[in-house]
Amino acid sequence: MTITETITTSTFSQALRRLYFVRSGFAVIWAALLFPTSVATGPLLTALLFIYPLFDAAAVLWQLRTDPDTQGAKVTEWVNVIVSIVVAIALGAASTSSIGAALAVWGIWAIGAGIPQLITAIRNRRSGGQVPQMLSGGISVLAGASFLAQGLGDADNISGVGGYAILGGVFFLISAIRLSIVLRRTEA
Repeated sequence: MTITETITTSTFSQALRRLYFVRSGFAVIWAALLFPTSVATGPLLTALLFIYPLFDAAAVLWQLRTDPDTQGAKVTEWVNVIVSIVVAIALGAASTSSIGAALAVWGIWAIGAGIPQLITAIRNRRSGGQVPQMLSGGISVLAGASFLAQGLGDADNISGVGGYAILGGVFFLISAIRLSIVLRRTEA
């Protein structure tokens, strides 16, 4: 394959599968690191809250790079990337102030990232394995509203965000497995 050749839908599905496995593993490891730091502000909590949305932005950029649909509008993905980068900075600042402030920012981000995730999954449904991503996007919007309400209520614990990340990791794992099944069927 030369550099200028177009990536096929099958190749894109394989790339999505790998990306989903990586995102699943990252979410679980990140949550395991977050739980012990979830009750007090500090440098480790700030670093963890800063890293997660940056990883999300990088994953979406990687997905954009591998998508063979070069003609399609990618507005939702670019919105996701920009929102994630802004939120990383906001979380870094908010987490030095209070857990409630960080939780409120996380809630806004979950809403802002969930909507484009849902739209993107609907658009990519022909690649297979997208139903879990549709559910994940919808749940992100609902969970984000809950985190925002808790944060505005001056919450003193952010461990729910770890559970949210694990659930997202489970959805990515299910999508990766589903794509593996679809790819196996198309290769047979």
